[in-house]
Amino acid sequence: MASKEEVLDSILAQGMLPLFFYEDADVSVEIVRTLYKAGVRVLEYTNRGKEALHNFRLIKKAVVKEMPGLYLGIGTIKNGQEAEVFVDAGADFLVSPIVDNEVALVAANYKMLWIPGCMTPTEIHIAQQYKAMLIKLFPANILGPAFMSSIRELFAGQLFIPTGGVEIEAGNISGWFRSGVCAVGMGSKLISKQVLDDRLYDQLYADTIKALELVQLSK
Repeated sequence: MASKEEVLDSILAQGMLPLFFYEDADVSVEIVRTLYKAGVRVLEYTNRGKEALHNFRLIKKAVVKEMPGLYLGIGTIKNGQEAEVFVDAGADFLVSPIVDNEVALVAANYKMLWIPGCMTPTEIHIAQQYKAMLIKLFPANILGPAFMSSIRELFAGQLFIPTGGVEIEAGNISGWFRSGVCAVGMGSKLISKQVLDDRLYDQLYADTIKALELVQLSK
């Protein structure tokens, strides 16, 4: 199992955390292959459907076999039972939309990176009490870079990643980095429903390379 420091360093170096879920397992695996081909070395599959665990196991098998150096995390983890199941399935890190003490304890037990989602200073404070090394600002499209700029001095030294509505656009991405985040989460703006439904792998490859380049220019 990867150490939380290794996973965190990979997220910081990449500056972007792609995330998605799709019902079809074969398409899910191919999306991960495409992201890997474009240079992605850490990503989040989200627990947003009944197929998530089955698909995650197949993705993990493909990663072990053909994608060396890729850290695969699981998102939308809201309780300890979900956390345990996906740790057993090979998750390298855990991401939550909320601050949940059970998930925090599972992550601590396995010495895993846990990224809780926060929307208020109080939630951020609680996440820090659970030793969260990286905190997700969610939903980012509601909070905006101005929120990050306003709280950064309150939580000096804390690492933040916004998720939800981050655009593949230079002004948007650079605005987030200027506000004080260390990386950005990229979901449907990168891996859209159309990309998934129509198997637009070439488009995803090109968009991922563009997003990674914009991030590196903004850091």
